[in-house]
Amino acid sequence: MAALLDGDLSGAGRTAGVSLTEYFVTDRARWLWQFRLNQMAADPDHARWMVRQAVVGDEGLVVGHAGFHGPPDEVGMVEIGYSIAPEFRRQGYARSTLIELLRRAAAEPAVTTVRATISPDNAASLATIAGFGFVEVGEQWDEEDGLELVFEVPVPRVPPV
Repeated sequence: MAALLDGDLSGAGRTAGVSLTEYFVTDRARWLWQFRLNQMAADPDHARWMVRQAVVGDEGLVVGHAGFHGPPDEVGMVEIGYSIAPEFRRQGYARSTLIELLRRAAAEPAVTTVRATISPDNAASLATIAGFGFVEVGEQWDEEDGLELVFEVPVPRVPPV
């Protein structure tokens, strides 16, 4: 993430062991890397919950990034976040990424609930979570993203297929 903040795409790719696209050094992405690095500096144990590349296929094609906003809170809730690069959208990668995040959450005994916060204008993300049992539980104002709808789903102890 530090290399990405510095705009060193090839260095970041070498460190990660995959080829990264310009999507990882956009202003929006750099904001995320800085935010996550600050979180990990405050509590290094949170690192395993943070963002990772979304990689598909044997070739290691990186289509985006995904992860949790942090470890489970005191009631066992984790919030997911994912983003697919524009050139890979509408190909099922967001859905596959969501499935993997739900599987990861289900594998963690401390996690009881998964939360997703989505802009009401983000039809693609709203469609992605449809069919996974997410229920709208409210809304919130995010300083970075504006109005967000808040969705939650209990974590199944048997991971989704």
